[in-house]
Amino acid sequence: MSLAFDHVAIAARTLDEGAAWLAGHGLTLEPGGRHPGMGTHNRLMSLGPGEYLELIAPDPEADVRPCWFGLDGFDGPPRVAGWVMRATPLRAPAGTRVVQARRGDLSWQITLPLAGQMPRDGAQPMLIDWGDGPHPSDRLPDRGVRLTRLTLPLNRLELDDRRLILTGAGTPLTATLATPDGEVTL
Repeated sequence: MSLAFDHVAIAARTLDEGAAWLAGHGLTLEPGGRHPGMGTHNRLMSLGPGEYLELIAPDPEADVRPCWFGLDGFDGPPRVAGWVMRATPLRAPAGTRVVQARRGDLSWQITLPLAGQMPRDGAQPMLIDWGDGPHPSDRLPDRGVRLTRLTLPLNRLELDDRRLILTGAGTPLTATLATPDGEVTL
C-alpha cells in the first residue's frame, strides 16, 4: 500500500467560528461544500500540491449527525481534530469501515471509525483514496502556506515523512504551518 500525507482537519462548532479563528492566525480559506450523508460541511486551504487544510464543522442543514472527527457533540474552541493519509489501494484498518463519498466531480473513498470518534483523539490518521479523479488541492489558490510539522502523540507510524513528529502519549495534536508572514502553530 502506498501512503502519503493528504490533509489536516480543524474542527469547529461552526464554519464561521472556525474561519474567524483561522483568520486570526493569518489563514484564508476557500469555499468547500457539504458532505452528503455525513452531517458536515467544510472550507479548504491549499498546503501545496496534493495537500490541504480542511476546516470541518457540523452542517446545521443536515439530517444526520456527524460521525467523524469527533464532531458528534463537539464543543470548545476550534482545534486540530485529525489528519488523513492517502492510501492506494485503500483497505480498512481494524475498527473502521470504507465509505464512498462524492461532491460534484470530486469522488473519494475514506475510512471512518466505527465508533464515530477518531482513534487516539485524532492522532491516528484516517485513510483516503481519491481514485483517478481530481484532488481538492488542484482547485485551491496556492498562497504559499505549507505544513512544516504535525506533532502526533503516537509512538509508531507507518509513514516516513519528516514533518510528522511522534511525541508519545500525553502531548497535544498540533499542526505547524509556514506562511508568508511567519510560522503558525494550531
